[in-house]
Amino acid sequence: MKRNALIAQSGGPSPVINASLQGVIESCVSYPEHIKNIYASWHGVEGVLLEELIDISLQPKEEIEFLRYTPAAGAIGTCRYKLKEDQKEDFERIIRVMQAHDIGYFFYIGGNDSMNTASKVSKLA
Repeated sequence: MKRNALIAQSGGPSPVINASLQGVIESCVSYPEHIKNIYASWHGVEGVLLEELIDISLQPKEEIEFLRYTPAAGAIGTCRYKLKEDQKEDFERIIRVMQAHDIGYFFYIGGNDSMNTASKVSKLA
């Protein structure tokens, strides 16, 4: 069954943040039998909570290729919002947004805190 993918970024800008975004998008595109649409969250997990999702599937291939050369500001925005274990409302909201958009794959680009967030979200699935 085909599902949608969601990509988000967090943490500080780095030289590879947009190249990583490009790599994830191109990898998702290479699995059309599994991935229907590719969404990006505007400003990391905060964008998920606010349901500010961008359909990256609609972007021309040439624009995706430019991400490799885009300065390190985070093309889809980034945040430093930390999900706390006791913030039940945030976790419930993330689940509702992902269900509403049929998200089956979640990619979170960033550093250690980002991986902590990704781990918490993966436990919800």
